[in-house]
Amino acid sequence: MDPELLVAGLLHDCGKGPRVRLVHRVAWSLGQRYGEWIWRASSHMPTFRYGFDRLRHHAERSAEMAAEAGCSPHTVELIRMQENPVDEPGQLLYAADEAN
Repeated sequence: MDPELLVAGLLHDCGKGPRVRLVHRVAWSLGQRYGEWIWRASSHMPTFRYGFDRLRHHAERSAEMAAEAGCSPHTVELIRMQENPVDEPGQLLYAADEAN
C-alpha cells in the first residue's frame, strides 16, 4: 500500500475540526443527495452555518494542515483533491471515503 495514500486517508478530514457534529454531516449528505435546499433550510438552525462552512472547505483546510505538519506535496495534493481525484491513489482515497 502507498504510504502517502495511507497518510492522506488518516488526515483528509482533519480540517473539519471537532465542532462538526454528526447532525451536520447528515444534513450535508442529505443536501448532496437531495439538493441545496436542505442546506439553506438547515443553515437557519444554530451551529449549522459554521458546520456547513467547515464541511464545504474542509479539503483545502485539511491540505493546509497536512502541509504545515510536513507531509509530502503528493499527500497534500491527494487531500486537496479528495472530492475530484486526478490519479489512481486519489481515486482509492475517494472510494474509501465514500464507502465509510
